[in-house]
Amino acid sequence: MKDRADRLAEAWGELVATARRTVTDGLVVGTSGNVSRRIKDLVLVTPSGVPYDRLGPGDTTAVDLEGRQIIGTLRPTSELPMHLAVYRSTTAGAVVHTHAPYATAVSTLVPELPPVHYMTAALGGPVRVAPYALYGSDELAANMLDALRDRTGCLLQNHGTLTYGDSLDQALDRTAQLEWMCRVWLTASSVPGHTPSLLSAEQLDAAAVQLRGYGRQD
Repeated sequence: MKDRADRLAEAWGELVATARRTVTDGLVVGTSGNVSRRIKDLVLVTPSGVPYDRLGPGDTTAVDLEGRQIIGTLRPTSELPMHLAVYRSTTAGAVVHTHAPYATAVSTLVPELPPVHYMTAALGGPVRVAPYALYGSDELAANMLDALRDRTGCLLQNHGTLTYGDSLDQALDRTAQLEWMCRVWLTASSVPGHTPSLLSAEQLDAAAVQLRGYGRQD
């Protein structure tokens, strides 16, 4: 049976791999964005200003739910208030924050991403845009929580995205789906003389029911 150190090392490795994927998938540039994972009352989180390809096993960074550093010497991400706000308010197991380009563009145009695709239902409904506030601030964390009400993802005005899930894979997939929907809406809405068709609340509700069984093999 794995001891606590081995479990933490494995969890840190998975977190770093997810953070690196945000770069390779074009969701962040440089050291922008951040990723975290909750293990009971401990939150593993990417450190501030360190390129993900330079992070190794000895760079494990973790805080408690009050933000006190428990493991590591590297300074946690400046967006720690957002991550902790999610964990205090939801059952999230992981959080992914990015500066995804299409999503960031949409965040400057509308207060809510129009429901152009049924995957909107996978995020709980039409994705809201949290009003702008300085990055790393408690104000931004509060705005984000309001936008996340009954949702698992939101846009941050003139900033980027935040999604959460039970696992790192689920949180990252939700980010990718959100970025893709933003790209679809921007593409469709840019065609002169045409307005994208949108899904109704009833259609999204039906999709939500269908999605609950998606991927199940039993």
